[in-house]
Amino acid sequence: MSATNAFETALLTLYFNNTDHANVGDAAGIQNSAAAGSFYVSLHTGDPGEAGAQNTTEATYTGYLRVAVARSSAGWTIASANVSNAAAVTFPACTAGSDTITHFGIGSDSTGVGNLFFKGALTASRAISAGITPSFALGELDVNAD
Repeated sequence: MSATNAFETALLTLYFNNTDHANVGDAAGIQNSAAAGSFYVSLHTGDPGEAGAQNTTEATYTGYLRVAVARSSAGWTIASANVSNAAAVTFPACTAGSDTITHFGIGSDSTGVGNLFFKGALTASRAISAGITPSFALGELDVNAD
């Protein structure tokens, strides 16, 4: 059994745009959060896996920090069962060290272990070293619920 596109889209819209998932239980459905807040995008040197946390295989270059992206249509675009970033996501520049980034994550915390909610492989790995500022253009980070 699998979920329908309508359900997947409604679920992703609830999570990423903080929009009610109507008609679940009653017409009001599953309600959005009182304060939408942000998700935190992380960079990873390997697949954090299904049981991974935000810090599993996380980048370690000097200057690295997770990036907050608003849980709204300004932060995320949803089409069918797919979510992508609605604006560029730019990480702090590397000032020392190096990493080869192969995956990204979307989770709950700005630092520490954190809950990893979604993860994805990059279309091509990215070598990060001193002077490089990792950035992902609009629509480049994709999550699919299918």
